[in-house]
Amino acid sequence: CPPANQERFANGKLVTVQFHPSAQVVMTAGHDRSVSLFQVKNFSLNPKIQSIYLESFPIYKAHFSMDGEQVIATGTHHRMFFVYDMMAGSIIPIPKVRGVEEKFLRNFELSPDGSFMLLIGNSGYLHLLSMKTKELISTMKVNGRCTASAFTPDSSKIYSYSKEGEVFIWDVRSRKSLHKFEDEGSLEGKCIAISKNNQYVACGSSSGVVNLYTTDVCLKENRPKPVKAIMNLVTSATCVTFNPTTEILAVASRDTDEAVKLV
Repeated sequence: CPPANQERFANGKLVTVQFHPSAQVVMTAGHDRSVSLFQVKNFSLNPKIQSIYLESFPIYKAHFSMDGEQVIATGTHHRMFFVYDMMAGSIIPIPKVRGVEEKFLRNFELSPDGSFMLLIGNSGYLHLLSMKTKELISTMKVNGRCTASAFTPDSSKIYSYSKEGEVFIWDVRSRKSLHKFEDEGSLEGKCIAISKNNQYVACGSSSGVVNLYTTDVCLKENRPKPVKAIMNLVTSATCVTFNPTTEILAVASRDTDEAVKLV
């Protein structure tokens, strides 16, 4: 396959590459302050649909909304974020979320049902926003610092992974902590993913080890045993993701070239 973004290579590091939830479109975004959309047509050409440029805003993360009508983008050193409305073709700045006292807003997750946006703050704070209004609903807090979070496929729970290697499970409706467990052997939590069929949880740590658990064990035990510990990476595991049918787990490290393993 040719490069997906061959019609417009980025001038800086790419931080996001994502397929549209329903259309034959791929998005790239990165440090060159731009979000680009390409049509995925065939194996010879992927024409550029459009690029938007965000002045003085190197992008930390970008994500399609679940209905595919918006792109949310956060910056590397900003407390504001942008919403790009693809239907209207307008860029909407969200200057500050009332009640969220964070120096920078970088990492976030969107709930699969399209209702919520979770901002991962500093000092262990998790801010739950309404996707519709982008206003704060509630704030939760983990012990230590939260490095990654994931919604369950039915959007009823949030798994938050702390830098100290603990995973906190939250009920989205009541915003109460249901359970917490220790990720076995984790020196520093880096990334977390839940499979689409809600059967597995994958936790990646700074040592490069990715532990795979079954969700029922995670909800009951404080020190669950992994079904499998994946040892292939020698640098920090910075990305874990399941394919839609839960048959493949991809683990990757951005700390070295070509550090991608499919399990």
